[in-house]
Amino acid sequence: MRPLMLQGHERSITQIRYNREGDLLFSSSKDSKPNVWFTINGERLGTYNGHQGAVWCIDVDWTSTKFISGSGDMSLKLWSVETGKNIASIESKSSVRCCNFSYSGNQAAYSTDRAMGQDCELFIIDVRTMDSSLNDAQPILRLPMKNSKITSMLWFLDETIITGHENGLVSIYDTRMGREVNSVKEHTSVIQDMQLSRDMTMFVTASKDCTAKLFDADSLVCLKQYKTERPVNSAAISPIYDHVVLGGGQEAMDVTTTSTKAGKFDSRFFHLIYEEEFARLKGHFGPINSLAFHPDGKSYASGGEDGFVRIQVFDQSYHELVFE
Repeated sequence: MRPLMLQGHERSITQIRYNREGDLLFSSSKDSKPNVWFTINGERLGTYNGHQGAVWCIDVDWTSTKFISGSGDMSLKLWSVETGKNIASIESKSSVRCCNFSYSGNQAAYSTDRAMGQDCELFIIDVRTMDSSLNDAQPILRLPMKNSKITSMLWFLDETIITGHENGLVSIYDTRMGREVNSVKEHTSVIQDMQLSRDMTMFVTASKDCTAKLFDADSLVCLKQYKTERPVNSAAISPIYDHVVLGGGQEAMDVTTTSTKAGKFDSRFFHLIYEEEFARLKGHFGPINSLAFHPDGKSYASGGEDGFVRIQVFDQSYHELVFE
């Protein structure tokens, strides 16, 4: 089946997110304008205009009413999903690299880069009252990251935040105690992406060390490892099958000197338990920067360095696949 090609960004995609129902897909890119699309037909519903720099991270709450975006223009913005109106803009002292809503949607967390003499910091804010008062509101919690900056983040339920770091460290923070409670270093390079399983018992990490790894969400025990020959920029766990999809490819700066075939810009499917690769899907003309399974598991989306978002519906043969 031909994929849906979503063409609305002028520069490379940085992150894509489905809402809980899967009828909307949100995308951000280096062109400073996050978009929202209908997944049924690929039609663009709207654009969130207001950022002045590359948008590195986005998230949508479980009610699909609040949208959040963090940018290189040193701001975190909160939006109304329905109207596209910018409700609040929180200034930071360096680029906002990661952002997430809590499970309940009552709070949001974001992290800033280590730059211009500023340490990387993790902030938690109360977003129950979505209005301009958030512009000057003090964060509920502020945690400095002295060792390594946060490059990816998950909010696991309402009291636990899992962070992936530039040095390959994975850490768990208890938001009630305001401190780190556990950490492991299974990767040897930057952790580019982290995504939870549907039941929230596990999560998968994607790293520049050419591996993706499956962790237990409570203990941070590394359960499985998926190896490739190129940096892995994103990884996602199927909500209905024991499958993991990996995306990445050659470093973006080297893309112009490499053919599509040699760059290995495929989506690569691995069995969650057996760690075996069983399928590849071509399509992008550069590294894949973000991946996400549709909540019903019948399709997935990928965003690439080429500026395109592709929604691929699985053929029947995918659903009939049986591992011997």
